Amino acid sequence: MSVQLYLVTYNVLQILGWSAVLVKTVLGLVNGLTWPELYGTVEFELKIFQTAAILEVIHAVIGLVRSPVGTTAMQVTSRVVLVWPILHMCATARYSIGVPLLLTAWSVTEVIRYSFYALSVLKQPIPYFLLYLRYTLFYVLYPMGVSGELLTLFASLNEVDEKKILTLEMPNRLNMSISFWWVLIIAALTYIPGFPQLYFYMIGQRKKVLGGGNKKKE
Repeated sequence: MSVQLYLVTYNVLQILGWSAVLVKTVLGLVNGLTWPELYGTVEFELKIFQTAAILEVIHAVIGLVRSPVGTTAMQVTSRVVLVWPILHMCATARYSIGVPLLLTAWSVTEVIRYSFYALSVLKQPIPYFLLYLRYTLFYVLYPMGVSGELLTLFASLNEVDEKKILTLEMPNRLNMSISFWWVLIIAALTYIPGFPQLYFYMIGQRKKVLGGGNKKKE
């Protein structure tokens, strides 16, 4: 399988997966599902396709794509932590208003992003509407996603502390302690410098792609 075929296949599968998450999220909201019920309808697809995004870090490391390794790894890691140690292991997190926020923001963002990437890999012209959506909706989707992620993270803290989830206490053979509660707090603090940097970067990209009239890629 050629690199191009592999990347197109990967991106198309991600489009399909996140489209399923988006449709189920919208239907769940329309039908008035509780947040845990809403999460339950998309849990399978969310776990598969968000976990598969780990491949994107590998793609960047081995040079299949030009994405920055550090930024890609940080973004993928934060989401995988939310999906597995938080939403999978902490039932209380699923009751957070952050759940519908992150599901909506993630699914819309990813359907657009992977569509953009698939066409780019095929070296096809990017339709203006797709460019416009990619470099405009982030104004709303990025704050929505970050808010959802932080609210969901904060909702898990009491359960993480009470049940000592992924926590190693002294004494033990390794003679060290690890507090997952503090790991989450530190992770939350990284949003303070991280979010503005990414947000203003996208604003700059929007000016280059739409404001300047030149259809450049990230």
